[in-house]
Amino acid sequence: MPIDRERIAELIPHAGAMCLLDEVSSWDATHVSASSRRHRDPKNPLRTAGGLATLSAIEYAAQAMAVHGALAGAVTQRPRAGYLVSLRKVVCAAPRLDDFEGDLFVEAEQMMADGASVMYAFSLRIGETEVLSGNATVMLDIEGSAR
Repeated sequence: MPIDRERIAELIPHAGAMCLLDEVSSWDATHVSASSRRHRDPKNPLRTAGGLATLSAIEYAAQAMAVHGALAGAVTQRPRAGYLVSLRKVVCAAPRLDDFEGDLFVEAEQMMADGASVMYAFSLRIGETEVLSGNATVMLDIEGSAR
């Protein structure tokens, strides 16, 4: 059953325009699929005068990871915050996202979780074009432990 933007905003700390995902179409213990139309919004909070850089899609991936953690119980307690501490193997295949007409699809697969950190592989595509991929490690602030 798809999860809409309103429910996503309840699961992650991002609110208003900064909640970038429109829908989670599927998820299980290690995987999440989500989509967004927000890369085409002229009021996107990540947009600059030059447009919306594809590297900003890392934030879309991070939000998909956060919603996955909440849905799949990847952590035993809801963290106060998650800190992106490492990006590896990032491949950026297009300079801008706002040049594309189609929806942005986000896939993230959990590779490791130990309660204090989570590692994901992620990929983002628009239509058949993969625009960004890589691996991310997030440290979780459980009860104020990451300061």
